[in-house]
Amino acid sequence: MGAVAATTTARVEAGTGQMPRHVAIIMDGNGRWAKKRMLPRAMGHKKGVETVRNIVRAAGELGLEALSLYAFSSENWKRPEDEISDLMGLMRSFIKSDIDEFTANDVRLKIIGNYRALAPDIVDMLDDALERTAKNSRTTLAVALNYGSQDELVRAAQAAAAQGAITAQSIEANLDTADMPPLDLLIRTSGEQRLSNFMLWQAAYAEFWFTETLWPDFTKAELARALDEFAGRERRFGGR
Repeated sequence: MGAVAATTTARVEAGTGQMPRHVAIIMDGNGRWAKKRMLPRAMGHKKGVETVRNIVRAAGELGLEALSLYAFSSENWKRPEDEISDLMGLMRSFIKSDIDEFTANDVRLKIIGNYRALAPDIVDMLDDALERTAKNSRTTLAVALNYGSQDELVRAAQAAAAQGAITAQSIEANLDTADMPPLDLLIRTSGEQRLSNFMLWQAAYAEFWFTETLWPDFTKAELARALDEFAGRERRFGGR
C-alpha cells in the first residue's frame, strides 16, 4: 500500500474520519488529454481504459465496497460514428482482457443502463462476464453503459407504479443501483463541475470532489486523496 493510501487508512482506523463505501466517477478528459499531445481522440480513450484498469485495482486495495464508472451515456450516441466505433472496440477488448482478473480479485461486475441496446456480441460478452462474476463479493464494479439518470428515474417510477405505490422508497428499490450501498462520494475529473445526467437520485446527499486532472492521468494516489478529504468532511444529510 502506498504512503497516501496508508495515511488515509490510518486516519479512518484512528476514528478521525470514515471511508466511503460507494464511490462514483465521471471519467472526463480523454479527448483533451489526446489533444494536448496532438494525438487522435482514440488514443485518449485507449489511455483512459488503462486508467480504468488501474483504478479498479486501486478501489479494491483501498477497501471500497463499490465503484461506479460513467463509461458511455445515452447522449454519447450523438458523437461521430468513428469515435463510437472506437469506444465499442475498446469495450470489447477490456471485457476480454480483464474478466479473468475480476474473477481472481473477487470483483463483481454490474452494468447499469440499457446495455442490451448495444451490439449483440457486446451484450453476449457482458452477459457472460456478469454471470462469471456474480458471486464475487470483495468489490462491486458498476459500469454505466447507455446510461442516463433521467431515463433510470422514469423506469424506476414506472416500476414502482406497477407495484402499487410511488414513494421515495419504492423508486429507490427500482433504481439500477438498488443492490449497491448508497453513494457516498462522486468524483469528476478534468475540471468540469456538473453531473451530466449521472446518478441524479443517488447523488442527493453524496459528497462531491472535483479535480483538474484529466481522466487518463488520474491515479491511485489521487483517488486516495479524494478518500482522505471525504474522511475529513462532516456529513449532515440535511440536519444540523
